[in-house]
Amino acid sequence: MGNQERDDEGGGVRGAANFVAGMVVGALIGAGIAMLVAPAEGSVLRRRLGRRARELGERAKEGIDEAAHRARRDLARRRRRLQARLDRLADEARDSVSDLS
Repeated sequence: MGNQERDDEGGGVRGAANFVAGMVVGALIGAGIAMLVAPAEGSVLRRRLGRRARELGERAKEGIDEAAHRARRDLARRRRRLQARLDRLADEARDSVSDLS
């Protein structure tokens, strides 16, 4: 059942973290290529790169916030499932004990 839960979640927290990491790496590669082919002056290029870096930071923060939200939601769902299992086990234990009496 554990593997099935992971598949249903679409990768869960690890998938979101991998996505954010991939996005950051892709943006850095793109910025490096842009520096190599950009015909702009140094000050203009630095200003553009600074803007892109801020945008990348904002996107990374959004991705991290989304991953945190998914993790909290997943944890709450798992906690509810675990509590339901514990409740069923406690009921079964009580029934078993009363059957022995």
